[in-house]
Amino acid sequence: MATDELVKTTGIATHGAARLPSVDIESFNIEMKDDDGFLGDRASKGAFRDILERWRKPLRKTGEDPFGKEPSEEISKKTLDAILVGDDTEAWAVVHSAIEDFAQELAYVTRRFLKSKAWAKTERIVVGGGFRDSRLGELAIARTEIILKSEDFKVDLQPIRHHPDEAGLLGALHLAPSWIFEAHDSILAVDIGGTNIRCGVVESGWKKASDLSKASVWKSELWRHTDDEPTREGAVKRLTKMLKGLITEAEEEGFKLAPFIGIACPGVINGDGSIEKGAQNLPGNWESSKFNLPASLIEGIPQIGEHDTAIVMHNDGVVQGLSEIPFMQDVERWGVLTIGTGLGNARFTNRRKDGGNGKDRDSTENGKKKGKENSKNGKE
Repeated sequence: MATDELVKTTGIATHGAARLPSVDIESFNIEMKDDDGFLGDRASKGAFRDILERWRKPLRKTGEDPFGKEPSEEISKKTLDAILVGDDTEAWAVVHSAIEDFAQELAYVTRRFLKSKAWAKTERIVVGGGFRDSRLGELAIARTEIILKSEDFKVDLQPIRHHPDEAGLLGALHLAPSWIFEAHDSILAVDIGGTNIRCGVVESGWKKASDLSKASVWKSELWRHTDDEPTREGAVKRLTKMLKGLITEAEEEGFKLAPFIGIACPGVINGDGSIEKGAQNLPGNWESSKFNLPASLIEGIPQIGEHDTAIVMHNDGVVQGLSEIPFMQDVERWGVLTIGTGLGNARFTNRRKDGGNGKDRDSTENGKKKGKENSKNGKE
């Protein structure tokens, strides 16, 4: 249920904070522009389909299009991946041409990020989002890295380690302070997108690895909200029901579920849990000053177990990137790009102590002001 009066959630951390337990977020959700519009539009899933269509057009005129009459936006990633290992050389050539052109676009966009102040000295970039979950996506990422290195950019590009659907849930663990895991073995995580809402129970694996490298998604539930076209209040009600169901299942299975929900959501997240901008693809007006998702969920789920529910929400690109923290300890400065409807982005700097990875150092600092500044840093 949404409320007209904002309710403060348990103060375990600031929503959209620039300082998290293990990393400082130098920037996120940068919206750079060039003469053609937003840069992210040049390296999105839609951009790849437009490029594929451009390569099909001359063949279609002569009746030699290997894809026939099927619209480019409806050809599945699975079909395109199969062509890459198939015997149809003309179709293979079309797909590879599209991959090459897309890699050039992604290299152009990445180059612009790397030249911005917020992304200075970036050593590694992980690429996530739905496009990454395909062979053609992996080839485009590898080709982009080669292009950048040929231009003397000393940066590594690699596909995000976990499946993008799970990375958006696993990253929520890194929104929580580590003391939570000393008494609990799992949390609830939510990943909100323009098409789907996914929520799940995430096992921390804390006893096996305190850096959370052994974390895993025990169970998740997906709702394709675009099929139902719900109101904003209807979406919150459905999400609350999904989370309550997962709480019941986790308790029946014997999990020690923490009274914590980590949320990944599109847009610029304010410190009070409201959304400043970037949530235009979600059902209803999520950018209203009278709407606050964490507060709405607290109303529906005031307690988990015997404790008050704590909620932390952050940008979805940030949270997907956070899933890589345990595997980024050999570098200091790294970023994430998520290729989906748009191009999500975030740039991180690891926080370290002597002999450790810095987790929880000053983790309760209020990053509200810096977070809002960083979300805009690097605009051109």
